[in-house]
Amino acid sequence: MMIEVAASMARGPVFLAGELMECLITFTNPMSHLSTSASSEMLAWASAQIHCQFHASEGRVALPTQGNKQDVQAESDTVLIPSRGERGQCVLDTPPKILFCDLRLDPGESKTYSYSELVPSDGPPSFRGQAVKYVYKLTIGCQRVNSPIKLLRVPFRVLVLQGMPEPAFPQDDEVSPSNPFLEEEEACRRDARPLERALDMLMVTTSRRSPHMFNITNVRGKVAKFCIFKTVYRLGEDIIGTFNFSEGDIPCLQYSVSLQSEEEIQQQYQRRPGQAISVTGHGRHLESCLHTASSHFSLPIPLNVTPGFSTDIVTLRWRLHFEFVTAREPVEPPIVLQNQSEVTVWVGAEHVDVDTFSWDLPIKVLPTNPVLASYMSQFTGTNRINI
Repeated sequence: MMIEVAASMARGPVFLAGELMECLITFTNPMSHLSTSASSEMLAWASAQIHCQFHASEGRVALPTQGNKQDVQAESDTVLIPSRGERGQCVLDTPPKILFCDLRLDPGESKTYSYSELVPSDGPPSFRGQAVKYVYKLTIGCQRVNSPIKLLRVPFRVLVLQGMPEPAFPQDDEVSPSNPFLEEEEACRRDARPLERALDMLMVTTSRRSPHMFNITNVRGKVAKFCIFKTVYRLGEDIIGTFNFSEGDIPCLQYSVSLQSEEEIQQQYQRRPGQAISVTGHGRHLESCLHTASSHFSLPIPLNVTPGFSTDIVTLRWRLHFEFVTAREPVEPPIVLQNQSEVTVWVGAEHVDVDTFSWDLPIKVLPTNPVLASYMSQFTGTNRINI
């Protein structure tokens, strides 16, 4: 005898902090009413809540002692602890919401309940770094009479946009006359407003073009002029930059551009003084450019990375990392005569004395529309168990 419990986030598994999350939770008695052993099944109660688990690498992060706090729930305990059996600390949770009490399911019968909750706007984003992890889950707890509590967990992703509008609505919306026949539609519209405002603000911020020009130089002179059209991007956007080598005095043989994130533990939580920042690469463009007048690159920002953020423990920043290989002496270009009829093969120098140098350009990476990010999510927004 068993009951199937299935949960599904219809909109997808990615949400903005402050957005309303909705999940349908279905309880089914899978026994056929034609079976001789078929009987009704009873559940004492079920509830659901959101929580965020924090986990840190002991080799990189020194956290204050938590004392003898017990976070493991005994199987016979009737109190729901959503983080039971999870690694790390529960740093954020919402109040539990009761789905039902004393549910009776006849053979073949199903009942579906809708759970909705605002994703907390004051929490960290979902993040899996080298030293720190923040993981969000929706946990559904249910219990048969005189049986242990069973937990169904649905992982999901949270994107945090600084300056996200509060979910509260203006006073005039609350007191304005409403059509009783359109109450449900009006409620949906009000719930959508914070997300719409946040996405509008995001589009305005990342759509502004403000070209930045840089002279790339080393100790021997000017190498190139670099132009980037903006420094604030959304997840999924392409970072485009151009080089003008014709204005340079020093020949550039090769350049590379890497999209990198920097994970820095706040000083008071570093395991060792002066601890190195963890750098992760997310894409690289490499090009040979000798005798090239101009060049450009395009680096896409993956949809599944975490935008920049900061908490009391960790800060995540983004940058473009440039590396240049330049010649110490002028390199003569091949000479092609105007009236030349025969094919000429130009052979590059076998040995060139070179210098190398690097440069980091900070950029900002912001979230994108959560519906778009859902297409590249590692989560499905669904899960099921049998109890």
